[in-house]
Amino acid sequence: QVQLVESGGGSVQAGGSLRLSCAASGLTYSYSLYHVAWFRQAPGKEREGVAAIESDGSQTYAEFVKGRFTISRDNARTTLYLQMNSLKPEDTAMYYCAANRIRPTSGTWLETWSYKAWGQGTQVTVSS
Repeated sequence: QVQLVESGGGSVQAGGSLRLSCAASGLTYSYSLYHVAWFRQAPGKEREGVAAIESDGSQTYAEFVKGRFTISRDNARTTLYLQMNSLKPEDTAMYYCAANRIRPTSGTWLETWSYKAWGQGTQVTVSS
């Protein structure tokens, strides 16, 4: 059973940066074959997709993070990253990583139902 553990969250001022990590274990297949993504959920709001990276390295970003966030993966370390720059108060949320061996269908890279394994989340708080 795939286990995902996020880390790197914290409190920063607007304009600051954070780098989130998501370590995977219990993999049935090589990590390089998994499609992985970051999601976030603010209090009272639905979980939303932030960025995804496919097994071939292709990336998808939500419009609200384009140019500010960068998703990357280190297959040798079985770890997913999210570099977040120019943070805004509206980026405050719990951030989750997700993974699935099955390739999401076109256009669903940032949909929650495209992923089976989920981490417990790491909190990001951005103050103005």
